[in-house]
Amino acid sequence: MEVTKSCCMKKNRLFCLFVLLVLVGGASAQLVEKVREFLAEEDTMKTVPVIRTDSDSLNIAKMREELEAARLNEANMRMEMEQMKLRAYAADSVKLALQRLRIDSLRKFTPGVPVVVEGDTLFYIFAKRGGHTPQQRAEMNAAAITELGKRFNLQPDSLYLESSDIVTDLMYGNKVLASFTDQDGLWEGRTRDQLAADKRQVVVHKLKEMKEEHGLWQLGKRILYFILVLVGQFLLFKGTTWLFRKLKVRIQKLKDTKLKPISIQDYELLDTQKQVNLLIFLSNLLRYVFMLLQLLLTVPLLFSIFPQTKNLAYQIFSYIWNPVKTIFSGVIEYIPNLFTIFVIWYAVKYLVRFVHYLATEVQSERLKLNGFYPDWAMPTYHIVRFLLYAFMIAMIYPYLPGSDSGVFQGISVFVGLIVSLGSSTVIGNIIAGLVITYMRPFKLGDRIKLNDTTGNVIEKTPLVTRIKTPKNELVTIPNAFIMSSHTVNYSASARTYGLIIHVEVSIGYDVPWRKVHALLLKAAKATSGVMADPEPFVLETELQDWYPVYQINAYIKEADQLTQIYSNLYQSIQDVFTEADIEIMSPHYMAVRDGNETTIPKAGVKPEDTKEGIPC
Repeated sequence: MEVTKSCCMKKNRLFCLFVLLVLVGGASAQLVEKVREFLAEEDTMKTVPVIRTDSDSLNIAKMREELEAARLNEANMRMEMEQMKLRAYAADSVKLALQRLRIDSLRKFTPGVPVVVEGDTLFYIFAKRGGHTPQQRAEMNAAAITELGKRFNLQPDSLYLESSDIVTDLMYGNKVLASFTDQDGLWEGRTRDQLAADKRQVVVHKLKEMKEEHGLWQLGKRILYFILVLVGQFLLFKGTTWLFRKLKVRIQKLKDTKLKPISIQDYELLDTQKQVNLLIFLSNLLRYVFMLLQLLLTVPLLFSIFPQTKNLAYQIFSYIWNPVKTIFSGVIEYIPNLFTIFVIWYAVKYLVRFVHYLATEVQSERLKLNGFYPDWAMPTYHIVRFLLYAFMIAMIYPYLPGSDSGVFQGISVFVGLIVSLGSSTVIGNIIAGLVITYMRPFKLGDRIKLNDTTGNVIEKTPLVTRIKTPKNELVTIPNAFIMSSHTVNYSASARTYGLIIHVEVSIGYDVPWRKVHALLLKAAKATSGVMADPEPFVLETELQDWYPVYQINAYIKEADQLTQIYSNLYQSIQDVFTEADIEIMSPHYMAVRDGNETTIPKAGVKPEDTKEGIPC
């Protein structure tokens, strides 16, 4: 019974080995070992003497036959496994060869992603792994190595490699620093283990350098440097304060030595004390600027001493350097545009000078253009100058810094909108000024009458015209109002034909009209400012109930003296009629000729008409 049980157990073990062989194709070595143990046990059973019966002999013979059959099956299965392994190896070799050819073709065009630690490139990564791109793998590896390198208790030689079926990890303690796959090895033409070993040496060398950089000795030196920089900055502040205190004393001494009051004509703009105060203020401002510059250099220097704050130091320094760099680079890049702007400006400037030269020649009538009046010269020059400068601005605008930015364009549109909405009246006056200029209704100095305003034109601008009345009143009139009103120009007629002034007087019907005509002509000719040629003339304008109305007309040249000439003519008429003992019957009055006095002034009464100097 014991032999039977052992045989059954052997059969079961053989069956388990068979199942293991089927399920695990790559465990042939273990299977061979198990079979050897089974055979050894069987040989042992052969050597051990056993008391057998006939039935036991039959069972043992049967078991031997089964064992031989099992051995034969195991040999067949081993051959099949070897064939499978050969086929798998052949397939893997073909696949590996194809991958190698493909990688060799890609290596010429695919740059590796560097793993950079503190400015040093340790190695390159070409292949992706586990959903991570080469760039991500390089960043993770660099971050892990950098973080490890900053430890004070770092032991670089403690790095080790841990391999599995698909990957070899570079480890420090329980932390994975980098992982290498078969694909990484193919990219560099080595096996995965060779690649990992080489990269381990590179990383160990870098970690040793970082340990020296971040060790306790380096930390002590950095603390010493930090203290020295602080002391140096404190001494700089003290020295700066002392220097500017001395400068302040020197400035105060200048009050009595070199400083003199600054005057504009009779106005004293800055006396010596104000100049001293201004110089002291500027020196204090310069001191604060100088100290600020010291801080801007010292603070990044302090942060750059320690590796942990070095990035912050670079960032702070970038806040200072980047704007300065941007400004300088912008200025350098803007030089061609600036040169273009200068060329445009100088071209327009000399073109404006040429137009001004032509305008002065036309105004002085040295240059005559058919249909172009001399008084049009300067207004036309101003218009052309405005157009040229507007054209210059339009040409320069694209070369201005920031002209293509949305903010600059938005501000330009906003300003244009404000100008267009708020300048309708202004534009109207400008257009009216242009029209008035070329209509030539008056010139500077002309005596004109605009509605109820009479005076001389003293100024014409694109917006308004100013008139000075005979009473020295300065009247400003918008050009748009002039366009909508009627204007009388006395000076234009006086220059061309002679301006006719006229005065109406009424003389009684008892005086012959011929005598009145003669007296009026005599009075006009005796008036200062009246032209002798053409001669004055008299018109009778009305025959009223009490007297006829006579109108004396005379030519004058000086229209701006119109008021004075009228006054002189009135005086002459009174003198002439007084000398002729003729009453001027204006205004209306009733006179009864019953011995009453006449209306002739007493100074003009003849001596024989008085008794002892007393009027009749």
